[in-house]
Amino acid sequence: MSLLAHLEFATHRDAHVATLTLCREDARNAMSLDLLDALHAKADELATRADISVLVLTGAGKAFCAGMDLKAVLDDNAFALRLLTSLADITVKIRTLPMVTVARVNGAAIGGGCGLTCVCDVAITHADAKLGFPEVDMGVCPAVVAPWLVRKVGAGRARRVLLMGGLMTGADAHTLGMVDHLAPDLASLDATVDAVVKHLAAAGPHALKATKKLLNELDGSLDQSIVREGARLSAHVLGTPQTQASLRSKIGK
Repeated sequence: MSLLAHLEFATHRDAHVATLTLCREDARNAMSLDLLDALHAKADELATRADISVLVLTGAGKAFCAGMDLKAVLDDNAFALRLLTSLADITVKIRTLPMVTVARVNGAAIGGGCGLTCVCDVAITHADAKLGFPEVDMGVCPAVVAPWLVRKVGAGRARRVLLMGGLMTGADAHTLGMVDHLAPDLASLDATVDAVVKHLAAAGPHALKATKKLLNELDGSLDQSIVREGARLSAHVLGTPQTQASLRSKIGK
């Protein structure tokens, strides 16, 4: 299980930087229960690291995160609720980590995976990446990620994105405000990420931590009940016959 989330540490001048990589490359880093368990363990470890100033979250291979493992929730609503609750809880854990979190969106960030980019303090991708929330297209309710998208882009834009479904390019996500920094192509992504990380790592670590904590209090990020209620709502919709039939037709199981 620990191999599903790999944590590395490095030093940038006097600041320590960590990189957390989702390692389920064969499934485009889709969030299974095992992957989420591994993420929880790494987040708990990071929560104790006062020496880390910046955390970079990324995905192994070509994708950032393809969202929830939908095959795992067919015909098992109790498991769906368990998986969605774990997803809800990890979003709050990542948001409340003491260090600044940077999403390095190297490729597709879909559904819950796109939600993770909104949970992070800073999101960086390249122009050709694919991001979005296609849940409604499959009959699924994006209730866990909705609060994070609202906080990121505002209620009006979030309403349009979540109700319209579909995907967008990295360039469109940047224009929308869902992504904070944009590299022109994948080859330039690391240079863009390095520049942002270097800038953050040069700041005062206590100032960063205090400012992040204040912002979390101001925007309601500490309210775990909202995302947990979202997990219950999403699980309910997943359990309906219409959604189950839609998922079978789209994922071929």
